[in-house]
Formats: sequence, C-alpha cells, structure tokens
Amino acid sequence: MRYMLLICSDDKAAPPTPRAEMEAIVQGHRRFADELQAAGKMVVGERLRPDGDASRIRVKAGQRQVMDGPFTETKEALGGFYLIECDTKQEAVEWAKKIPLREGGFIEVRPIWQM
Repeated sequence: MRYMLLICSDDKAAPPTPRAEMEAIVQGHRRFADELQAAGKMVVGERLRPDGDASRIRVKAGQRQVMDGPFTETKEALGGFYLIECDTKQEAVEWAKKIPLREGGFIEVRPIWQM
C-alpha cells in the first residue's frame, strides 16, 4: 500500500530556522531519502516552495476562484512530502518517525486510496 508522509510546520508562529540548522535538516532529508531508496520503499519525495508561490482554486457560488498565496488564514504549511510503499500503516509510521523536523514541525501519514 502507498502512503503519503506530509511534512508540515507552523511557519508563521515558529522563529526563523538558523541557516546551519536548516542545512543540517536538508542533509538529514538526503540521508533519509537514500535510506528509503535502499530499502525499496521510496516512490517519490519532494520539497515544496513556500505558500507565497502557490495558488488555490475554490468553488464559491458555483464559480471557480483562483487565489494566489501567501494564505494568511492558514496556520500550518505543507513543506514537502514522501510517497512511499509499505506493507502496513505501522511500517509507514516507523519511516515517518525518521524524517528530520525543525521545532514545531510534524509529519502526517496518509494512506492512498487504491483502485
């Protein structure tokens, strides 16, 4: 079964991450991706650009509306993801526990609907 490991943080409440710490986190992600790859679990993983570069499409009164970021009403931001293949949700959770995080960050583990 496939699982999305969603990497999230509260960017608006957290203090800026010092450059050295951010570089260590990025290196940690490289090692984590290598470990996933070696174990045959990795499907894909990507870091996302900030919400200021994003757009949202909503339906309001039957019409589609496009909003460009940043999105001030959003408390937590999606910063990246890994799509992995695991036998059980618990296995996916164990992989998620290894993902490098900055203070205030969290990982959401989501099973993928399979047709």
